[in-house]
Amino acid sequence: MNADVTSGLPATAPRLAYRLDPASLPGETLGAVVFGRHARAECAALGDPRLVAVPLEAVDGTARVEAWMTHGPIHHGERDGVRFVASHDHLFAVLELDEATYGGPRGAGHEAYQRLVQFHEHGEHHHVWRIWNFLDAINDGDGDDERYRQFCLGRAEGIGTRLQGYPAASALGRRDGSRMLQVIWIAGRTLPERVENPRQVSAFRYPRQYGPAAPSFSRAARLGDHLLISGTASIVGHETRHDGDVQAQTSECVANLSAVAVAAGFAADSLAGLKAYIRHASDVTAVTAELGARGFATSDCCLLLAAVCRTDLLVEFEAIARRSRRTG
Repeated sequence: MNADVTSGLPATAPRLAYRLDPASLPGETLGAVVFGRHARAECAALGDPRLVAVPLEAVDGTARVEAWMTHGPIHHGERDGVRFVASHDHLFAVLELDEATYGGPRGAGHEAYQRLVQFHEHGEHHHVWRIWNFLDAINDGDGDDERYRQFCLGRAEGIGTRLQGYPAASALGRRDGSRMLQVIWIAGRTLPERVENPRQVSAFRYPRQYGPAAPSFSRAARLGDHLLISGTASIVGHETRHDGDVQAQTSECVANLSAVAVAAGFAADSLAGLKAYIRHASDVTAVTAELGARGFATSDCCLLLAAVCRTDLLVEFEAIARRSRRTG
């Protein structure tokens, strides 16, 4: 499986290709996330600066390498702890911080996003398009002490008012016992259009019941004929739907993905590059069956086992969209 799912896009958009093996990536690879229990050792052995390891288990038979492709020469480096690979138009970056150094997820979130903002204030790729956040035990803690809520508070404090619109984003829970916050992102020279979902309250406007600081992300970022869709769950308005029913939650997720695509001017069936985060291994069969019924070949998807940001959410999806013709 080396299927390129975003060919033919304008120069402002990176291309996503899911792969089974991180070895021998094409020269035009900007950066690649390698998933799996042994991903860190594997990446260390390969010694490729374009790789970052995230120890979430991939479901057998699905992709475990998420590669973002660029064009033209690339160079890599590190500044203020941020490792990056860049081409003329695109940048792929990662920052990993030990929570213990910063007093927990709030302090680490604050530090990470403060550094992220500062990094782009002084670089050529000013606009952050898409972010992935991975932290261990995301749901541990009660009420406002929950680790995800504390991370959201630190993230908001670190961003302040210094970003020009919130990027598309996801936040998922690892289960590796390593209290290392991982922030991975893609940026470029072009300002994207921020897109919201008409079926959902914007995440940055969630009511107080979800924590002391609302999540700081937009539902999607549009770059010409390419749409980067944030982590999307079974939420309508701001409330979780279908508690305990993973098949119904999967269906609701797909409806939300399609709604975001249509809101951005894409066809409802333009979704590609589907990635699912599934809370329980026992739910994989139900998720894949529902996806198959909706026309998605799971052999072309990336399916991972991960904790989702709310305890009543059993699954969360990401996707891109490609526009073949304007709708509406």
